[in-house]
Amino acid sequence: MTEPNKPSGAIAALLDEYKKAIDEFILVIEPLSTHQSFQIIEPRSSNPDCISIQTILTHVTASIFSYAVYIENSIGLVTERPERNTYEHAADYINRLKVGFDYTQQIFINHPNIQLEALDPSKKINAKWGQQYDVEQMLEHAIVHILRHRRQIERALRQF
Repeated sequence: MTEPNKPSGAIAALLDEYKKAIDEFILVIEPLSTHQSFQIIEPRSSNPDCISIQTILTHVTASIFSYAVYIENSIGLVTERPERNTYEHAADYINRLKVGFDYTQQIFINHPNIQLEALDPSKKINAKWGQQYDVEQMLEHAIVHILRHRRQIERALRQF
């Protein structure tokens, strides 16, 4: 049985998986010390978002809002991405992850008839990195993004 004001069907399934990925990510970063967060893990990386765990966390928490804003803009809302925030403590990133997920979920509560699939290329979301997605693909990308960076942080922590 579905709860009132909660998404159902495919949207609920995607949001459940997104929440699961975020919860698993939180379990990995929750015990981080400030020292671990600041430690350089990929000094030769050409990607400034992957040099330390802190830069990864800043990137991931900004991305959660970016994906949500892409979805909002695709349904005709005019929303800007929130400011990108850098923190010293894992707890602040955890809070931002939770707020970002709640923000995303609220989009689907407020707009329950969002069309997940778009076959027409003119109705696709044009991401700044050159890919085109429909809403379903954007959510799938958001889930995998969390999983990839969780794995990256786990590997870095094993090196410590």
